[in-house]
Amino acid sequence: MHGPTGAQGRIARVVLQEAGNIEPNVVLAALLIFARTPSCTGIKVARLRAGRSQSLSADAIARLEALERGVQDLQKELAETHERLDFTERLLTKAREER
Repeated sequence: MHGPTGAQGRIARVVLQEAGNIEPNVVLAALLIFARTPSCTGIKVARLRAGRSQSLSADAIARLEALERGVQDLQKELAETHERLDFTERLLTKAREER
């Protein structure tokens, strides 16, 4: 899967280029938005198609379920990364205050 395109892609590139000047939480939030939005949209479209009178093949259902599990795994990983980032920021803040 390639990165975001169009307006989202341009915004993502600007955010990544300016990442050295932006708080890590902002970068993380931007990445969450750009990674999650297309994935969720794709899943919603697939579910809408599945709701039609035509039924999906067993292979298509298995692929959709695998995609949903993959997105859930990525969301969990991102949440864990965010927790680690918060912890690191607290440690850095504490160290700066002690100086």
